[in-house]
Amino acid sequence: MEKHSIIIYIIATVIVTNLIRIVPVTLIRKRINNQYIRSFLYYVPYVTLAVMTFPAIIDATDSPLAGALAFAIGIIGAWYGLGLIWEALLCCVIVLLTGTLL
Repeated sequence: MEKHSIIIYIIATVIVTNLIRIVPVTLIRKRINNQYIRSFLYYVPYVTLAVMTFPAIIDATDSPLAGALAFAIGIIGAWYGLGLIWEALLCCVIVLLTGTLL
């Protein structure tokens, strides 16, 4: 790849990244009162994190089944208020057991 192309790609990335951050600040000056838009903006970071994390959970193990099972058990543990350390420990044990049994 040419050095010239890389510089163009970097400049394009900088422009797009800054536009995403600057345009909303410049166009929206007053408080957003629409309940739908406010709830949408509230959940955007959580959805983005979930979309980036979910494939990594499945692909992090030798078997996708082990990752999916640990994910499901993790959701159940979180639903019942299991703490973060216990949740991580439980998911690791599930992956270990599933990996040895399969």
